[in-house]
Amino acid sequence: MDAPLAIPCNIQICEVTCDSFRIMWDMTPEDTARATHFFIDLSRKESRDPNRFKHRDVPTKLVAKAVPLPMAVRGHWFLSPRTEYCVAVQTAVRQPDGDYQVSEWSQVVEFCTGDYAMEHLQQLLDKAKGSAGRLLKFSVFYRNQHPDYFDCVRSECGGLMRPALKDSSGSHGSPINGKLQGVFFSCNTEFDTGLPPKDSPYGPLRFQIPAGNLLNPNISLYFADFYCMYTAYHYVVLVLAPVGSAGDTFCRTRLPLLDLASNPFLTYTEPQGPGDEPLYCHASDVIFEVLFTEPVHLDQGSVEQISGHHQLKSLTTADAKKDPSCKVCNISVGR
Repeated sequence: MDAPLAIPCNIQICEVTCDSFRIMWDMTPEDTARATHFFIDLSRKESRDPNRFKHRDVPTKLVAKAVPLPMAVRGHWFLSPRTEYCVAVQTAVRQPDGDYQVSEWSQVVEFCTGDYAMEHLQQLLDKAKGSAGRLLKFSVFYRNQHPDYFDCVRSECGGLMRPALKDSSGSHGSPINGKLQGVFFSCNTEFDTGLPPKDSPYGPLRFQIPAGNLLNPNISLYFADFYCMYTAYHYVVLVLAPVGSAGDTFCRTRLPLLDLASNPFLTYTEPQGPGDEPLYCHASDVIFEVLFTEPVHLDQGSVEQISGHHQLKSLTTADAKKDPSCKVCNISVGR
């Protein structure tokens, strides 16, 4: 009878991305020489079944032919970005009758997948381009909030709207979620008036600031996300960061940089002649969420009551979850 296979030990996970990883472990020379297959069991940490490994001779997830370690795991599961997983392995020898001689399961190791890489953001950007409509002129960025917010800005912050950490709304793998600070603004306008909409779900008071204060040649423009919330319309998240700022440094290696004068979402066109004003345009057919990475003083604009209704809070995008079934705004590496 063949000697039993040793339990895989010293499990190591490396080269983790949003949808792949490499796994390796220590094996005796004898096991390395005779192992024909590896069994790998992967599960999300929060849904782990403590009895998952009780049948040691039944492969539960992946049966892979033995290859030199570390072994790449990609494409066998729809790994989600920024998600904690548990993984365990067995080594196995295929018998002439088709059965397997297997080792005991290894210890369970936990790891977390990463953010979208630049290549994934580029895929998302390409999808967003398909939803962006024609460019419309606009003249102000605006931010709606409740009276308590502006009272606090004046009394506690010296009139400065300070950057806050980006929440988890949108694509789960967006590199800015929970990592980049900024002040959110809108820029969408109504077709018939060319002005900001009269209604808002974020509050009855609106701060408006001339577009040139946030969008000018000294600003870097980045694409950050494209998503929907089980609705027909889609959101595009953009980041505006002063050139050379901490926000600019953070985004430069993580997000696609857009040309200010030539992109399908938000553009700045320099004055064409003496006395002319710059031209600012936003795309129609998508809703923009624009994150400015530096503090903004209320003195740079004005705060006024909106003429329309303060709509239901349920219409906001705060911590909103992306629709994982939408074919328009999802890519093939998770949500």
